[in-house]
Amino acid sequence: MNEGAVTLNDRRIRDALIAKRLGHHVDDDNSLVVHELGLAHARRRIDVAVINGVLHGYEIKSAVDSLDRLSDQLEMYGQSLQKLTLVVADRHVEKAVESAPSWVGVLRAFQGVRGAVHFEVLRRTRRNPSVDRYVMAHLLWREEAQAILAGQGASKSDLRAPRAVLYEALTKTVTENQLTACIKAAMMQRRTWRDHSRPS
Repeated sequence: MNEGAVTLNDRRIRDALIAKRLGHHVDDDNSLVVHELGLAHARRRIDVAVINGVLHGYEIKSAVDSLDRLSDQLEMYGQSLQKLTLVVADRHVEKAVESAPSWVGVLRAFQGVRGAVHFEVLRRTRRNPSVDRYVMAHLLWREEAQAILAGQGASKSDLRAPRAVLYEALTKTVTENQLTACIKAAMMQRRTWRDHSRPS
């Protein structure tokens, strides 16, 4: 690893990713860009998530990061995200390409001769063929899941069910695309974020 690669940390890659690859989503009223989005009630976090027609996560592995947790992360991301792109420094390229399922995109982050961060698409991102709608539904707060089910005619007694039962009910009543739209709409209405906690 050269000396320049060591300076290519998470913050620099993230800032460049937002500026160069995701800026059009930031400026789009129909898209939502969330940093450090908690998945499955914050059991795992994805560095950046873009929510519009799909839920697309971007996980950054800088030159100073380890890939020790990558296997566990990929398992949760595969359940929760409809698309996933690994954004990796040069030292992680080989392992990322070998370890990630074929639907996961790989974006190489590297430092140019003038110090700017650039990106190279090594593998294009495709749609996750096995996302778990039940796990996806965990992105909704309890009251948001209740509101969706109430709109579909669920009884008051049904709405008092445990959170896990509400999420299971959602998987039986909405399609994957409808669930994505519900998650985006709910998040856009939130005044505060508390995905770091475990609401009752």
